[in-house]
Amino acid sequence: MTTGTDPYRPELLPEPVSQYLHDQLLTHDVAARAATFTADARVVDEDTEYRGTEEIRRWLATAASQCAYTTTYVGQVARGHGSWTVLAHLEGDFPGGVADLRLRFRVGSDGIEDLVIAP
Repeated sequence: MTTGTDPYRPELLPEPVSQYLHDQLLTHDVAARAATFTADARVVDEDTEYRGTEEIRRWLATAASQCAYTTTYVGQVARGHGSWTVLAHLEGDFPGGVADLRLRFRVGSDGIEDLVIAP
């Protein structure tokens, strides 16, 4: 999965992205993760779009409670113009038990503007 990517090094990511990923792994703090997004941000996860602070906060709370899983970040790619892709390996009690995902972030001066999560 990591072909053509750099190793995962959160210190090289923009602050909102590294904070979001840190909070997802360690604190599971929905409010802290929601605060990394801009007020009009967009998230796409499992082909569903969430826009704005309240929808994103609800998505974060729901996604965290749906199943138990562990995440390992395995790589990252700088795409330019504030765009980054972080590669994640998940294992848990969801259908299939294992998933490799790409988290595609676009970051502006006020935080994460766009996050698309897809295989």
